[in-house]
Amino acid sequence: MIVIRYNKTEFEYDVYSLIKAFFPKEEIETHYTCEETQKYTNEAEHVFAISYMEKEISIQWLIGGVISHTCDFAVDFSDRKEVKNTLKKHLYDLLKEGLDTQLPWGTLTGIRPTKIPMKLMEEGHSEEEIAKYMKETYFASDEKIQLSIDIAKREKTLLSQIDYENGYSLYIGIPFCPSTCLYCSFTSYPLAVWSKQVDAYLDALEKEIDFTAQKFYHKKLNSIYIGGGTPTTLNPKQLDRLIRKIKCSFDLQHCIEFTVEAGRPDSITREKLAVLRKHDIDRISINPQTMKQETLDLIGRHHTVEQVKESFQMARELGFDNINMDLIMGLPQESIEDVRNTMEEMKKMGPDNITIHSLAVKRAARLTIFKDDYKDMQMVNTQEHMDLCADYCKEMGLSPYYLYRQKGMAGNMENVGYAKDGKAGVYNILIMEEKQTIMALGAGATTKFVLPETNPDGSQRIERVENVKDVKNYLERVDEMINRKIKKMEEIKWR
Repeated sequence: MIVIRYNKTEFEYDVYSLIKAFFPKEEIETHYTCEETQKYTNEAEHVFAISYMEKEISIQWLIGGVISHTCDFAVDFSDRKEVKNTLKKHLYDLLKEGLDTQLPWGTLTGIRPTKIPMKLMEEGHSEEEIAKYMKETYFASDEKIQLSIDIAKREKTLLSQIDYENGYSLYIGIPFCPSTCLYCSFTSYPLAVWSKQVDAYLDALEKEIDFTAQKFYHKKLNSIYIGGGTPTTLNPKQLDRLIRKIKCSFDLQHCIEFTVEAGRPDSITREKLAVLRKHDIDRISINPQTMKQETLDLIGRHHTVEQVKESFQMARELGFDNINMDLIMGLPQESIEDVRNTMEEMKKMGPDNITIHSLAVKRAARLTIFKDDYKDMQMVNTQEHMDLCADYCKEMGLSPYYLYRQKGMAGNMENVGYAKDGKAGVYNILIMEEKQTIMALGAGATTKFVLPETNPDGSQRIERVENVKDVKNYLERVDEMINRKIKKMEEIKWR
């Protein structure tokens, strides 16, 4: 166990995230008094004491109850952003020296690394200036800096066609799945239990759709994403009903992308794909996660490798020409050769997009809740894994176009989306770069209002409105969800 002790409540998230990145498997306790910390000193192998004084910060690192490393440095507390970066740099240096290891992303612990080069590009800085800034400020590796710059350049080009001020995007969540995967913490409910409630759920969604269409009639709808869960748990009639409702409610003349995340191959049928084609859906996902059957069985995905291939072939036969496939690095018991085999299978199929995820196990996932049952499982993700995938994607004519990170990612890596020219997922970039308002409907969905003004630290002002996660609560309280959005729109004077 690791203990972090503060004398003031400042920068707790930043300190915690950085220490967690160096100690991904350790439990971390946070305390604010010596008395609280003393209770755990005998149990904790590592104690970090962060002390904020009038004009300086002091860091002490105790190992086995003995001070092992210290660092004191002056700061100007009037510049909060600079204080945060300085604190993280000194803490990083302390950890790097003490553990004799470095992190590929340096001190960067946020989920959107490309926002940094994107902002600097928009300010007119050169690639060399951006690389120098990211190296000196965040200690990121040359490889990660170049990756983030390359992706930011592609994102900037793709986003040039979006009208941020007069446009918006729409997310619709379908929170049902055939089963819950071992690593999953998303809002999802087994369809077998909830099948009788699906039509009632669509009734509630239609209320939110009507509200959104009414309030945004004067805005341009640029992209639509139906996600989950697994949207193709809906039967063909339900899927047709939902898409008809969307097309009847919104003006789609400015919509440059309409995605349906088909996701699980065990939920895909020819009839469902035919419904999507009938409505001219231009982008779908078929997500194997891996092409190793033993891993699929282990993580609770009740489909076969053959079903992945069959679903993909069926989609091609029906005319889908923009198919994404998600893969996960760091799955239990997977070796680098298993990853190579998965990429060989991808190469044979030839998807238009591949998204490489680094396993990120959240607190609500079964892999965490029952971690003792899985403690002996090997879950490894390294730069070698990511480079292998990148090389295969390059061979397939796919270029990296978006990137994001999550807490607790295997190997402290990242998620990267690769796509053929003209096939990049616009919604994926919009959700990461947070440059456009996204109206999110359904259980567990979070609306983001992107406002023209900035926060005191210079970042974009974003206001969020969350829907309840529980399906039963959502069905009972959908009017409240709509009223939450109305209240927020009034508060921010939305026009």
